[in-house]
Amino acid sequence: MDKILYQINIKGKVQGVWFRKYARDEAIKIGVKGFVKNNADNSVYVEAEGSKEQLNDFLQWLNRGSPLSIVSSLKYVIGELKNFSSFKITY
Repeated sequence: MDKILYQINIKGKVQGVWFRKYARDEAIKIGVKGFVKNNADNSVYVEAEGSKEQLNDFLQWLNRGSPLSIVSSLKYVIGELKNFSSFKITY
C-alpha cells in the first residue's frame, strides 16, 4: 500500500463540538494515522496518513464532522510522510 499524507484545515463550527474526539475515533476505525488539533483561529488542523482510499473516506467524514459541528470549508495539501504510529488529539 502506498501511503500519503494530507495536511487538512477545517473551518466552521468545529471547536467546542467534540470534533477532535469524533475525528480520532473515525481515523482509528478507518486505519488512518496522524493527529488532530485546534488552531487559535477556531479552525481545526489535521495531519493524516494512509492509503488514498482511506484518506478519501476520512475526508468525507471530516466534511460532515461531529454531530454538533458545521463544516464551512475543508482544504488539504499533500505533505511529506511522517510515518505516524497512531492517531492522536494534540494540543
